[in-house]
Amino acid sequence: MNIEGLDYNTQREKLILPEYGREVQKMVDHAITIEDRTERQHCAETIVQIMGKMLPQNNNEDHEQMLWDHLALMSGFKLDIDYPYDVTQALKIASKPEPLGYPMTNIPVRHYGKMMFEVFEHLKTMPEGPERDELVRITANQMKRSLMQWGHGSADDEKVASDLARFTDGVIQLDLSTFKFEKINERELKETRRKKK
Repeated sequence: MNIEGLDYNTQREKLILPEYGREVQKMVDHAITIEDRTERQHCAETIVQIMGKMLPQNNNEDHEQMLWDHLALMSGFKLDIDYPYDVTQALKIASKPEPLGYPMTNIPVRHYGKMMFEVFEHLKTMPEGPERDELVRITANQMKRSLMQWGHGSADDEKVASDLARFTDGVIQLDLSTFKFEKINERELKETRRKKK
């Protein structure tokens, strides 16, 4: 379907800085074509004033410089005017950052997460006492929450005790006859999971 005068943004040229919109980009494109240097300078100053009203900030020098940098970027550095600031740093704004390296650690079960396996390693070397008992209590309750939240098989107490013993190489053995898990609100966990999606 091709209707005259009707075009979609997907069919238009991609905007360099979409936060200013297509009309400001058209003004910048027009300013490039103005032959009289004085008129072109006046047009550029007017565009920067409009851009400043679209992105209001406190009127400090950094904000002014940013607007002139954006003008230079939007014009593709083709706008021949007397810039009040050095706009050569504007290229840094346009350049993409290097991708971050993602740590690819191998953990046996992902639903517990990397930090939980660090806790398991710590529990292996901890001396017996109230501090270790408290860490075991916190760890076991977090493991149960993780199992319930991510729905990986059974979230019963035996599964938590079994996993805790397995991942601490048998150092930590939960006595399910005396150990009491905290009451976990399943509905709250499901809502949290839905929000993350």
